[in-house]
Amino acid sequence: MRLLITGGAGFIGSHIADKAIAKGWDVAVLDSLVSGRRENVPQKADFFECDIRDKSAVENVFATFKPTAVSHQAAQASVAVSVREPQMDAEVNIIGSLNILAACVAHSVDALVFASTGGAIYGEVPAGIRAGIDFSPVPISPYACSKFSVEKYLECFRVEHGLKYTVLRYANVYGPRQDPHGEAGVVAIFCNRILAGEGILINAKRDVGDAGCIRDYVFIEDVAGANIAALEGLIPDRILNVGTGQETTTQQLAEILQREIGKNVDMKPHDKRAGDIERSLLNGDRLIELMGPLVDIEDGLTQTAQWFKQCLSLPS
Repeated sequence: MRLLITGGAGFIGSHIADKAIAKGWDVAVLDSLVSGRRENVPQKADFFECDIRDKSAVENVFATFKPTAVSHQAAQASVAVSVREPQMDAEVNIIGSLNILAACVAHSVDALVFASTGGAIYGEVPAGIRAGIDFSPVPISPYACSKFSVEKYLECFRVEHGLKYTVLRYANVYGPRQDPHGEAGVVAIFCNRILAGEGILINAKRDVGDAGCIRDYVFIEDVAGANIAALEGLIPDRILNVGTGQETTTQQLAEILQREIGKNVDMKPHDKRAGDIERSLLNGDRLIELMGPLVDIEDGLTQTAQWFKQCLSLPS
């Protein structure tokens, strides 16, 4: 297999690259390095610095590498940024994705895996409910709207051009290598601040002082594994939730990480963040049926905290 990973210098994409290379696949990474890091790209992978909004540059990458499969991870991934800059979000996530889809068709790519969002696309998930793929999407942020739009474009490309695709709707992904510098990735942000002895904000679910939003946190190894399985044709579903079905509040997350790191910091109640969903929880039963048991939140956070502690101890 010749696998092209867009956003492959980023958190999720680089883990997929590692797994693909371990399988002996030929791998290329396409990344603008706006948020990705060059050091995340495996040595055995070809690297193309390219913005997916640049159609001719994307075409050149496909013509040069000649992929047989594509894992499309590149995105503007922050809900908060999408609220502030909806046009930019759409340019990256919709126009950029259309450039990738068009190149897949033009170069007869056999399979495409698209990183969508289960954490945002379903909107508010009522208490006692886990959102399955039959749960009607109610995107309430520009980010969720852009991801849902691409899902619809994928179906158009399947019908019109025969493009084979798998949509993976991620819950809140966390784990080693996540970037703490930005507005996405609360686990990484909390790890960084706790290790530095700095206070952390508990953004309200509804009212300042509550335990914060409820989320489904899924470990990076399970997410990367789902991508590889989809590329291997082991996931027959056209759309699949990638989540645990286990709910965790922001406050619980902060408490677990402080315990794992061995440091207590000030937890400051804060206003609800623009665009945030109060409760997001996925039905991950089908994922577990296909892939087996997933990493538990406590185990995943232990591994993540250890990685951040090691990074902090390394010489800069």
